[in-house]
Amino acid sequence: MNPPRKPLFSRRLGRFRWDRSALVLLLLFAMLVAGRAWLAEHPEHDPWAPLNLNDPPGWATRAKLAALADDVPACHAVLERSGIAFGALPAAGEGTCARLDRTRLDRFPFSPDRPPTTCQVAIALVLWQRDVVEPAAQEQFGQGVARIEHLGAFSCRRLYGRDTGAWSEHATGNAVDIAGFVLADGTRISVLRDWAGEGVKAAFLRRVRDGGCRSFSTVLSPDYNAAHADHFHFDMGARRGGVCR
Repeated sequence: MNPPRKPLFSRRLGRFRWDRSALVLLLLFAMLVAGRAWLAEHPEHDPWAPLNLNDPPGWATRAKLAALADDVPACHAVLERSGIAFGALPAAGEGTCARLDRTRLDRFPFSPDRPPTTCQVAIALVLWQRDVVEPAAQEQFGQGVARIEHLGAFSCRRLYGRDTGAWSEHATGNAVDIAGFVLADGTRISVLRDWAGEGVKAAFLRRVRDGGCRSFSTVLSPDYNAAHADHFHFDMGARRGGVCR
């Protein structure tokens, strides 16, 4: 006479070790399915979803932007996918100051001109303007920003213009210096004139400085040193942990 077969599941679910293992696996599978469904609805948090600047900023946005450092075609594809007007200019310069990536934002409100930067800097500028500058201006002044004044992007030089030492991110256009903002009604906000104090302009400047740290790898302001008394320095240099001063 054959011995009775043991049931795969006990009448009291969870009594056997196999029951517990099966429940854990089922639970993990359900969580995986739910997680993938949630990420599909929130691509800004999905590290595998292509970066699209029309999505709100998410957990994965900064990592996706950093991954574009050595892939200019993929970076340009992000701008195209996002509907951002830009121009890809011919390479220029040579040696340490060679600029293989010269990307110009065609509709960014730069003043007095629109300097070419690396594509990474261009994307970081778009995110910063949309998610930081404009909301701050609307909340603190009740109007938008008409112009963002800059001091340039490219400068073939070492840090602080020294004869020796590390090269500046400006040497390849991987940085931009922001000097001020002009609101829709013509009000001007200057880093040099308005940084100090407790007024609304100073608060706005600190807010846009702090917000820049979410997009750029390095943000330097008058709080950093006297060399930045009249501007914010933004760059996309590969620095572990970044700098936000």
